[in-house]
Amino acid sequence: MANIKSAKKRVLVSEANYQRNKSYRSAIKTALKKADAAIEAKSADAAETVKVAVKKLDQAQAKGIMHKNAVARKKSQLATRLNKAN
Repeated sequence: MANIKSAKKRVLVSEANYQRNKSYRSAIKTALKKADAAIEAKSADAAETVKVAVKKLDQAQAKGIMHKNAVARKKSQLATRLNKAN
């Protein structure tokens, strides 16, 4: 464990950031799974669930949780699956 006060604070702050980012990543995974399920089921609201997932991906990119290229790749994959289903 760190002995210096600023190092102790960094440990606490980094743990808090880790927990927050973990919850964001979990929410993104859930949204992606829901979008995939809606596409597979050819649901009427598939486009809406994809829109929600894309919004969560964009928010993660804005907050620095995900890299912009990873977000672009996931959005592209979702759009491709949605277009093939229609």
